Amino acid sequence: MNPVYPNGPNQGEAALQQGTPLSMYPRQFHGTAAAGGQNTIVVQSEAPRDHIIWSLCCFFYSNPLCLGLAALIFSIKSRDRKIVGDLEGARHYGSTARSLNIAATVIVCISATISIVVFAVLASQFYHHSYQK
Repeated sequence: MNPVYPNGPNQGEAALQQGTPLSMYPRQFHGTAAAGGQNTIVVQSEAPRDHIIWSLCCFFYSNPLCLGLAALIFSIKSRDRKIVGDLEGARHYGSTARSLNIAATVIVCISATISIVVFAVLASQFYHHSYQK
């Protein structure tokens, strides 16, 4: 019996409305505990991300310095660790894959920008040189 609310739920029980299914409250405790027992509530954290799609795009479309391949390998390792149940290992491999993907994307963006600028400068020099003759 709850000393604060005599007609309320016991301590350790979730306060559910009548007629609501238990699946509407996925992270709450739904049972009663024995006198003097302990309740353990496990809050599931978000599953670690493996960044597999980003790694595939970096591997197939850009792959500077083989960073896309390395990111793809770490993404696959992260997915394997997640399937096995090692969430901390999956988080570590996913973080490494993310860092490699960021590095590959930045290198490709900088290279593309430099290439466009160099092409524009060379095209303008060729244009001015051809009209001066």
